[in-house]
Amino acid sequence: MGQKKLIRFDAIKSFHNVLEYPTNIQGKWNEFFNNQHPITLELACGKGEYTVGLGRLYAERNFIGIDIKGNRIWRGATTAINENLKNIAFVRSHIDKITNYFTTNEVAEIWITFPDPQLRLSKAKKRLTHPKFLRLYQQILQPNGIIHLKTDSPNLYQFTKTVIRLFDLELIEDVENIHSQKHIPIELLIETHYERLDIAKSNKIHYLKFKLNKELNVENDVLLNQLLHESTTD
Repeated sequence: MGQKKLIRFDAIKSFHNVLEYPTNIQGKWNEFFNNQHPITLELACGKGEYTVGLGRLYAERNFIGIDIKGNRIWRGATTAINENLKNIAFVRSHIDKITNYFTTNEVAEIWITFPDPQLRLSKAKKRLTHPKFLRLYQQILQPNGIIHLKTDSPNLYQFTKTVIRLFDLELIEDVENIHSQKHIPIELLIETHYERLDIAKSNKIHYLKFKLNKELNVENDVLLNQLLHESTTD
């Protein structure tokens, strides 16, 4: 590990807005923020551009970025401290541990911004919009909780649309290419490091907004897997 990474890993241990694998925090986030404002999560937040960007836009909400890489979290946490953004925090942990940190109905919305699309079929269950993860989100989201996905991966975009259809979830918004729109919502203009890189080379930024408004029947996971295999053999 590089010297800069080591320095940043060590630095966040003293940051008041970073919690590493926190314990006894479930149901206590409003105490942490000292208010009753709604909580929004950014999953796999990287450098926290969206967590910070949303925090700047909406002072009446609380925002928490979650990522395992402390050296990346350092960037967003440092910016939040420098700008005195008290409605922003970060958790260093794996995404599949989020039910350890939030209780039922504690989260209002979730943003998933430019996650690893896990393109290999064998890694489909690692996609952050796979029903395996959606069931975790459902445990902490308020009823009809909202998920936002912003990605440059056409594969992840289409996969998520398949999940939405298969599980009969409520699709609120589907934008194939954000920058082709005449009027772009201000929160979609926030750019992440990975968005600027355009790793997928698609020249398109896809956006989906949907509700987890139905029970996610485990039996449909088998059908999803079949659909994925069929799509790779066509």
